[in-house]
Amino acid sequence: MRGASAAHGGHRRFGAARSTLFAYGFRPFFLLAGVFAVLAVPLWLAMYAVGTNPLPGLPAQYWHAHEMLFGLVPAAIAGFLLTAVPSWTGARGFAGRPLMLLCAAWLAGRVAFAAAPLLPQWLVAIAELMFLPALAAVLAPPLVRARNRNTPLLAVITLLWCCDAVFLLGWALLTPLLAYRALRVGIDVILTLITVIGGRIVPSFTANALRRRGQPTDLVQRAWLEKLIVPAMIVMTAVDAWRPDSTLSGYVAVLVATAQALRLLGWQGIRTRGDAILWVLHVGYAWLPIGFALKALWLLRGVPWAAYWLHALTVGGIATMILAVMSRVALGHTGRELHVKGSMAAAYLTLSGAALLRVFGPALAPSLRLSLLEISGALWTVAFAIYLIVYAPILTSPRVDGKAG
Repeated sequence: MRGASAAHGGHRRFGAARSTLFAYGFRPFFLLAGVFAVLAVPLWLAMYAVGTNPLPGLPAQYWHAHEMLFGLVPAAIAGFLLTAVPSWTGARGFAGRPLMLLCAAWLAGRVAFAAAPLLPQWLVAIAELMFLPALAAVLAPPLVRARNRNTPLLAVITLLWCCDAVFLLGWALLTPLLAYRALRVGIDVILTLITVIGGRIVPSFTANALRRRGQPTDLVQRAWLEKLIVPAMIVMTAVDAWRPDSTLSGYVAVLVATAQALRLLGWQGIRTRGDAILWVLHVGYAWLPIGFALKALWLLRGVPWAAYWLHALTVGGIATMILAVMSRVALGHTGRELHVKGSMAAAYLTLSGAALLRVFGPALAPSLRLSLLEISGALWTVAFAIYLIVYAPILTSPRVDGKAG
């Protein structure tokens, strides 16, 4: 009887944990994003070390690029939007079975790409292309009903899906250039999204923190710059779709880097020191002007140490913003104080170290390129492993204030 009672109690606890995990959109997807980040990079490094090509007909590194862009990033986007849309529209939060089905659709794509050499391409494509349309279908009704100003974000999901589809077409046609352009445009789409969302949350969170400290909230936000910066990113995306790695792309990168740098300087990130959950947003955004400046130097002048500019934008910009937003949203939406301990500050710094090594290491020590790549991958893995250790209990436990969600 005692054994039966213990088993029953174990099932009850498992059921409660599962119910909590699917109680709000950020919970399962922020957990999946963390797990995937920890597993995917070491898996890629192992493939790279033994010379495995997971996508026959394309360069081996395209599998890694695809899984970061169309695997990790959509999970983080889903967690953010499934949490933000109810707040924006006043609609009921997404939970339960719809959330489980969305997670299953995302997992189907990841399993299919992990087993891509063993499966027919049409099956991989079906599994891969299910998730983003399903996500858009769930998000669209409350956004459209409320005529919310964020409804155009559905276009971002659509564009990202189109890029994924074009990548798969490039693989099917054995056309690496087509797949490469799909990746480049997809990255620009995500950077445009960061420009939009970051432009709202970074100065807002900074001003709120300064206000709580009783300090002046005199951040500089130039109206003309705010009108210019998103169109500049759209132009960057269009140029990269048409003539990637061209001189024209380099000149547009100069414009974008300048605009992003001016914007960031106005947010006065130096005043956020000592508050890790806030300064990491500034650090993540800072990689955008750095990355675009490096892009311009490489495309226009061929500066050797700028050759890995793309990783400044992806590892530095995209990944750091993902880690920053996930760690903040998870605290706020579980009723916890918006403050992280030293372990998460270490995770932020470790991820920045991974980006710095990946971007500048090969030029500084060409003979150690492979070792630096492995160290950078290890730092990435450690950063997201720390995130999982800290946040897995938070994501699978009820809110501390007793509220639903």
